[in-house]
Amino acid sequence: MVGTAARRPLRADAQRNYDRVLAAARDAFATHGAGASLEEIARQAGVGSATLHRHFPSRAALLRAVFHDRVEALCARAEEHTLASEPGTALFSWLRDFNTYAAASRGLVASLLHDGRDAGLLEEDDDCAATITIAAGQLLREAQELGTVRPSIRTEDMLTLVSAISLATEGQDDDGTQAARLLDIALDGMRSPQRDPAPPGP
Repeated sequence: MVGTAARRPLRADAQRNYDRVLAAARDAFATHGAGASLEEIARQAGVGSATLHRHFPSRAALLRAVFHDRVEALCARAEEHTLASEPGTALFSWLRDFNTYAAASRGLVASLLHDGRDAGLLEEDDDCAATITIAAGQLLREAQELGTVRPSIRTEDMLTLVSAISLATEGQDDDGTQAARLLDIALDGMRSPQRDPAPPGP
């Protein structure tokens, strides 16, 4: 699992506190950005500041944990879509999830990269980029084997498209409507001419 390999097992009560802080931080960063108050995060988690800092010694450590948590959730969604839908629908639904993830995570990554000390974050810190690429690649292969997605599409193409849409709509698409519309246009170009693997997005 992403981001968990280097962390020692915790006692049950400590694990509960860790999970509460992480959940509160995830909500706070999504609402207020990467500069959200650590004291408020601790309060929402029902723990003291000392407990928060025991698990996450710095803001960067907490940001990394939330970033990894989002990667895990995104990859888990790939499996959920695979179990619930045919391959084309599963792929397109997951790409919409990835579109949402890219927008939500942009501020976290920017904060982690701000001073240059985490410049190798995606490559060196638990290989988050590779984890996402593997999940996307599996969905794509299954959709292509069924003939619902063009065989010329590569995993890197899909991820680049979603990342480009996220960057293009930064700061001008608060509700995600424009990003979703652009993604649907991109997905139309991925569909095999003979098949329509997924209904239009919301």
